Amino acid sequence: MHLTNLQCQKAQPGDKPQKLFDGHGLYLEIMPNGAKYWRFKYRHLGKEKRLAFGVYPEVSLAEARDKRSAARKQIAAGVDPSQAKKEAKRLAFLNAENTFEAVAKEWHTNQLERWTKKHGQNVMHFLETDIFPFIGAKPIADVDAPALLEALRKVEKRGAVYTAGRIKQICGQVFRYGIATGRGSRDWSADLKGALKATKVKHFAALEIKEMPAFLQSLEKNDARLYARTQRAIRLLMLTFVRTNELIKATWDEFDLENGQWKIPAERMKMGKPHIVPLSRQVIALLKEQKAETEHFKNCKWVFPSQKRPLDSMSNNTILFAIGRLGYKGRMTGHGFRALAMSTIKEKLGYRHEVVDRQLAHAPGNKVDRAYDRAKFLDDRHRMMQEWANYLDAIASENKVIVARFGQK
Repeated sequence: MHLTNLQCQKAQPGDKPQKLFDGHGLYLEIMPNGAKYWRFKYRHLGKEKRLAFGVYPEVSLAEARDKRSAARKQIAAGVDPSQAKKEAKRLAFLNAENTFEAVAKEWHTNQLERWTKKHGQNVMHFLETDIFPFIGAKPIADVDAPALLEALRKVEKRGAVYTAGRIKQICGQVFRYGIATGRGSRDWSADLKGALKATKVKHFAALEIKEMPAFLQSLEKNDARLYARTQRAIRLLMLTFVRTNELIKATWDEFDLENGQWKIPAERMKMGKPHIVPLSRQVIALLKEQKAETEHFKNCKWVFPSQKRPLDSMSNNTILFAIGRLGYKGRMTGHGFRALAMSTIKEKLGYRHEVVDRQLAHAPGNKVDRAYDRAKFLDDRHRMMQEWANYLDAIASENKVIVARFGQK
């Protein structure tokens, strides 16, 4: 006789375990403490074995019978249901360790020594916000191109086209790490080429060199009534063409005025490598003026402290807003001095692209270039930075662009 659900419900415990059989090896075992367990008894390779199907009533009679049918099919196919269950459990645990999120976090941890702290935080923010909620729980081997595309399209829909492309690149690195560590089989991001919207390249606003005499005159006259330290900050951006954040976060211990060098530590650089800025005579003079103005501030490490809160550094927007007050809003930015220097130093001063490129702290293209960079370009950059400062002085005083080059470099 087969069991009924009513029999299962009314079965009472005794002093010893009791068994209510349903047939074909399935039975309900009632323990003395009242717990009821589904068991399946079978034979495999001549040995009698048992398999647990769960607890009644969480696992109903119908569900237990379904499990029995599945197990009997395995036996008929020569598979031991107990071993199959153990293997499934092992794979489940393995998949839990090999989810896209688990692999991505492992990859991220391994990259932290190469990255700046801020970059590492940004990468994890992208993953946690836009990827993990959608594909993070899936085994990395089960994630495919459509699943990744669906997650990236959500980023696109909120208008963050560039971010979607950046996240695709990050996911590609995670997939490749998964392949290298034996947990993934394919970089699905490569299959999405052309599937996302193209990013419109936006260049920072930058003046042409022929417009600089008027800009320098406006900065000197200072009808905008800028603070002296703000004027110096703008001049230093022109003379050193570092990134705005690299200037406003500069500390005095980075400067060697006697030897004319500014050493920016790796953690403050976009590429995560230390950078040397040779200092012209004009830059050293400006820094000495800045030192005289701010040296009385106690416990202030910044070269350019905030005007209102000296223990904080100058705001990034201070320089941008100051340029706007000079009448160049939308036409020039702090970053624009980098583009201006790149084009002018090559065209007017005759320096090779590689020399200017290293001073901009761009990454050399290959190992040979990186080795050559350390061995050769620093002396060239010292000369170049002084000639660049002289050039700006000349066009400011004569109100015209010098056409003659200072010599081929």
